[in-house]
Amino acid sequence: QVQLVESGGGWVQPGGSLRLSCAASGFTFSRHAMSWYRQAPGKERELVAAITSVGDNTNYADSVKGRFTISRDNAKNTVYLQMNSLKPEDTAVYYCKSSRDGTRDYWGQGIQVTVSS
Repeated sequence: QVQLVESGGGWVQPGGSLRLSCAASGFTFSRHAMSWYRQAPGKERELVAAITSVGDNTNYADSVKGRFTISRDNAKNTVYLQMNSLKPEDTAVYYCKSSRDGTRDYWGQGIQVTVSS
């Protein structure tokens, strides 16, 4: 069955860095676009970053541009989110999502990222 498993979250001080990973299985990873979303307490889930199936195009939320980088390794069936210069407002549960035209989206279970001093 399809599985998306996030890892790499945790607590970090403002200005610090974290690298999230999302390991995929159960589908042809290289044919799916991948994205990262986040949801803070009391807020809507929002798109953070997205990458095409072959990794030739990315896009980012304005709030993370210049600080976050999405990448993927199709040989390892893994998508990454490098998060630098973290701010308290980046605190949220982060989710990875797979998508492909004509098929349903799949979501990971989410991982907590907490930025505080």
